[in-house]
Amino acid sequence: MQLGLNGKVALITGGSDGLGKATAITMGREGVKVAICARNPEHLEQAADDIHQTTGEDVLAVPADVRDKEQIERFFDETLRRFGRLDILVNNAGGSAAGPLLEMDDAIWHGDLDTKLFGALRCSRLAIPHMIEGGGGRIINVTSIGGKQPEAATVPTTVSRAAGIALTKSMSREFAPHGILVNTVCIGLARSGQFRREWEELQAEGTDLTEDEFYAQQGAGVPLGRIGTAEEVADLITFLASERASFITGTAINMDGGESAVV
Repeated sequence: MQLGLNGKVALITGGSDGLGKATAITMGREGVKVAICARNPEHLEQAADDIHQTTGEDVLAVPADVRDKEQIERFFDETLRRFGRLDILVNNAGGSAAGPLLEMDDAIWHGDLDTKLFGALRCSRLAIPHMIEGGGGRIINVTSIGGKQPEAATVPTTVSRAAGIALTKSMSREFAPHGILVNTVCIGLARSGQFRREWEELQAEGTDLTEDEFYAQQGAGVPLGRIGTAEEVADLITFLASERASFITGTAINMDGGESAVV
């Protein structure tokens, strides 16, 4: 299937590992020029080198925190200076701050919302004018199934994700006349930088679990019997960014192996 992505330019937040890095690689293999940002400069540069070596495509890496307006503006400025256009935005930056309501103070709430919701807002506000000027574009917000089906003791992350899903629908309706398609991928359990760090923490505590055993344990409750891979998520994001998805907008697609009880 020809995706029609060759020569496009994509900007991906949280691009130094996990889902963001996998998406950059998948898009790069389709001929997309990629700009990635993350907070850790060393990890970011290593990721950019890996992406370039794997895909052969030009990769721009700019250290930036989506919570900082000036850093994000610099990221966009450098992307446009390097590539001259912007076609695709993947709002992927974010972790998981989850716990009982009475234990989550204002600082935790502010930090989570600032990274996930306001990070996506800041990037979208910068991207949309360039997409309008270019005749259209794609925005893919990475959220989670918890935004549709929040469990107990999962705040503030499920609230941030629910807001991200609502933001997706609102933007899709507002900017459809400009040819800008906006969708969100609601992730269940998938191999990501976050999960790898959890396993590394267990290793430091002396666990005997191998990384594969850890992932198998995590996936025991998923109907398909396993958790997803970063590459599977990247394939879906890349499809949504492509010409083959030109009649899909305003959707919140579960990618969870059947884990969620809601569609």
